[in-house]
Amino acid sequence: MNTPNVPALDAAGPNPYERDILDIGPSLARLLDAPRPHLGTDTLAGVSGVVLTGMGSSHYAALPSWRRLIALRPSWWVPTSEVLDSPDLIGNDTLVWITSQSGRSGEVVELLERLRAAQGPVRLLATTNDPSSPLAEAADLVVPLVAGSEATVSTKSYVNSLAANGLAVSALAGDDVDSVRADLGDVVDALAELTRFTDQYTALADHAVREGSPRLALVGFGAQAATALTGALVLKEAAKIPAEGFAGGAFRHGPLELAGPGLTVLMFPTGGEEDDSLDRLVADLADSGTNVVTVGPDAVPGTEHIRTPAGSAIVRLCTGIVPVYHLSVAIARATGVEPGAFTIGQKVTSSR
Repeated sequence: MNTPNVPALDAAGPNPYERDILDIGPSLARLLDAPRPHLGTDTLAGVSGVVLTGMGSSHYAALPSWRRLIALRPSWWVPTSEVLDSPDLIGNDTLVWITSQSGRSGEVVELLERLRAAQGPVRLLATTNDPSSPLAEAADLVVPLVAGSEATVSTKSYVNSLAANGLAVSALAGDDVDSVRADLGDVVDALAELTRFTDQYTALADHAVREGSPRLALVGFGAQAATALTGALVLKEAAKIPAEGFAGGAFRHGPLELAGPGLTVLMFPTGGEEDDSLDRLVADLADSGTNVVTVGPDAVPGTEHIRTPAGSAIVRLCTGIVPVYHLSVAIARATGVEPGAFTIGQKVTSSR
C-alpha cells in the first residue's frame, strides 16, 4: 500500500487531539484534588432500581458502575436513545444516573424534558464536565468531571468519567473509597509514561493498514468491555477506520468469521476468571493468522503485547484505553488523516 507522506509526531508536534492525550494524567490529578459530592449508602434509600444511561463513550464509562450496582439494586444500563423509546423503564422510585460529558447532548436534553413533565419525583444523579449544562442544573446530585476543555474526541473526559463514576459507585456501595482514590493516584503516576507515543504504535498501525483496508476488532471481558466499546468508537472517530467493540464472548457469535490475515484484534484482559474464555479466543484467532494484540500487564504467548500497569479494575480501566488513543493517532497518520479531527460530526451531538 502506498501511504501519504504524513509528518511524524516528533516532526510536526502534537495536534489538539494529541495534546488532550498528554493531558489525561494531569486531568485525572485535578479530579482527585477537587471536592467530591456527598454520596453514600443513604443515597439509595427508597430506591427500587437504578437506570444508568448516556450516549457514546459517556455511556460506556458507566458500564463498570452498572456491574457493581447490580449487587445492590435492580439496575439497567441502557443508552439514552433507548430509554426515550422505553419510558416505562423509569418509575417514581427509580434513580436515574446520567453520564454526559457535555451535559447537553440531544437525547439527554430530551430525557430531562420528559422527566420534568413526569408525575412524581424522580431522583437524578449526573456525571458531567459542565456545571452550567442543562443536566447539571436539573440534577439532584452532580458528580463533576473537572476534565477541562477538550478539543475533539473524548480522551481525558472519558478517563475522568471512569474515575468519577468509580468513586461514586464505591460510595453508594459503602466500599472503601479511600482505597479507590489511592489506586487512581497510582494511575496518575503511570499515565506520565503511558501517554507518551512510542514506535510500537507506528509499527502496529503499519501492520494494520498493510492490506489497504484495515479491519479492527476490540474484545474486552467483564468491566473491560467498556474499553473495547469505547476503543472502537475512538478508532472510528479519530482515525476514520472500521472498528467494532465486543463484550466477552460476543465476538464468537458471527464476527469470528472475519478471522484471518488482514484482521487486527485488540484484547483487553481483566486479570480475573473471565480471562479463561479470552485466552481460548486468543489461541483460536492466532491460529487463523489474525494479528492479535493483548493490552494489559501480562503478555499472552503468540500475541503482540502492549504493556499497561497491573492493579485493580479501576487501574486497568483508566490505563487500558490509552494505547487505543495512540493507535488511532498512528493509523490516522499512516493513512493521511488528521488525528482526531471531525470532518462530518462535531464534539457535542445536539440533535437526536
